[in-house]
Amino acid sequence: MRPTGRGRHLRVAAVAALALALTATPGQPAHAEPTTLAEVRAELQRLYHDAAVATDKFNAADEKVTAQEKRVRTLRDQVRAAERKLDRLTASAGAAARAQYRSGTGASLPAELQFVFADDPEHALDGASLARRAQQSAADVVTALTATGEELRTRTDEATGILERLKRDRRARDGERTTIERRIAEAREVESRLSGPQLRALDALDAQAAKDAQERWVGTGVLESAGTTTTAAGKRAVEYAARQLGKPYVWGAEGPASFDCSGLTSQAWLAAGITIPRTSEAQWQGLPRVPVGSMRPGDLIIYYADASHVAIYVGNGEIIAAPRPGRSVSVAPAGSMQILGVVRPDA
Repeated sequence: MRPTGRGRHLRVAAVAALALALTATPGQPAHAEPTTLAEVRAELQRLYHDAAVATDKFNAADEKVTAQEKRVRTLRDQVRAAERKLDRLTASAGAAARAQYRSGTGASLPAELQFVFADDPEHALDGASLARRAQQSAADVVTALTATGEELRTRTDEATGILERLKRDRRARDGERTTIERRIAEAREVESRLSGPQLRALDALDAQAAKDAQERWVGTGVLESAGTTTTAAGKRAVEYAARQLGKPYVWGAEGPASFDCSGLTSQAWLAAGITIPRTSEAQWQGLPRVPVGSMRPGDLIIYYADASHVAIYVGNGEIIAAPRPGRSVSVAPAGSMQILGVVRPDA
């Protein structure tokens, strides 16, 4: 069970104290105490993972509000269009009735009188029947359009109610914002207490762990059946991601100056002409899944059991990802983290 509140704060302080104790003596390698440094690294990973989970929840709430706002705008536009059409139809029907009255045409008389006064009774019956059908047809259209307008207004009211509830939920998610910022601040506090040699040792530990994980993953033969070519859309998504290399990770960001992990992948596929869900969890739940061994460039690799991280596969066992706060969009080994699965936006 992970510590929370004061317990977590005390743990962070303890790890920071361990970091201070890791000052290397002259002539001694900075990684002379790998167990203690590994504990600092593990705590940093936990803090950044917690921040990533909270970021995904915050982004999901924000995406729901944005989507619902679009639905409400669409419904309101439809209501206005129906009202304008009904006004035009009503005005046209009134104008036609007035024209008939002024011209004194038989169509404005009851059918039985048209028959009595007509020179050609058979023609009068035909004309009266046509006029009656035309009037009934116009009345039916007005009735249907009125009913449509009322239904649209009802749907708009319901959608607006849903939007207000989602906005309240998003405001409640401000707690997620606080969690994100607190976890990042705690991680940076730990890192700030490390000396230059300690930070380099920590980076070396990260690199070695990633290398070892990649070697184990590649050793399973997973890349033997992986695709090396992709679709035109997949190629455009990879090219977009490659153009973002070096840009900083910022939680909640979707570019163009900075990205979080799912902000990068969703924008990469949007640039390819395909809209996908905003968050890594929604991408995992909503996009077609493919076997890891069948992945191809452009596919998205989802990481960790809670689907809290995502990257775009670029081929040759590598990904482009926005990793975490303090890092930039970069190329990394695809097997360096725990893979949950692979999804294909253009399946």
